[in-house]
Amino acid sequence: MSPNFPDLKDKRVLITGSTMGIGLATAQAFAHQGARVGLNGRKAPEHLDDILAGMQTDGGESAFFAADLAHSAGCQQLVDAFVARFGGIDVLINNAGGLVGRKPLEAIDDEFFDAVSDLNMRSVLMTTRFALPHLRESAKQSGQTASVISVGSIAGHTGGGPGAALYGASKAWLHNIHKNWVDFHTAEGIRFNIVSPGTVDTAFHADKNEEVRQRISAGIPMGRFGKTSEMAPAFLFFASHACSGYITGQILDVNGGQYMP
Repeated sequence: MSPNFPDLKDKRVLITGSTMGIGLATAQAFAHQGARVGLNGRKAPEHLDDILAGMQTDGGESAFFAADLAHSAGCQQLVDAFVARFGGIDVLINNAGGLVGRKPLEAIDDEFFDAVSDLNMRSVLMTTRFALPHLRESAKQSGQTASVISVGSIAGHTGGGPGAALYGASKAWLHNIHKNWVDFHTAEGIRFNIVSPGTVDTAFHADKNEEVRQRISAGIPMGRFGKTSEMAPAFLFFASHACSGYITGQILDVNGGQYMP
């Protein structure tokens, strides 16, 4: 049974990188609560009409916005388009990000550094920057806190796996920059929290064969990869003022016990 968060009904929720995996599962979970949800990706996914229709049937209103968030202009384009469609932003979920590739230290060049940084750091920084005035206005008008939730990673704690040093570092950067935002923007009625997944069964791990998957699973106390549907409730919790209105600056690790800070 899905958890129930009545105060999320009609909330305007923008979720970056939400055409698959954790982002899509989270978007569908918000739609189930009756939220008004913006999906985002660089291009429209296959079966987009079916996805949107399913979210509509589930009780929410949704729309897709194409934008490449590795570029600042794309971040502003996304925020502007979402606000034009829904009239403001109550919840921003920074989910866009990715590994880009695996390279050992000796193979990292400027191009690879920029690609990882732009996807995992610039996208979050600039989307949050452009959303900030709308989040302030949401808090002012509603009398409740607005919410920014960014997707961290277990790699932000551990440093990342083979060839994933830059990815892990970018997530640690994200864990850290939220602390600054908490210090300087919580008084404006905006909360900043992070959901930090462990090893989740998504396209991120599609390159792993069954032997590798079993070896990783053996190191997880729950004995398996997480499911995208098991990540989504954490975002609902952080978005709900009724549930987490006095929670900000926190990292919620959802990893089956794989890492315990």
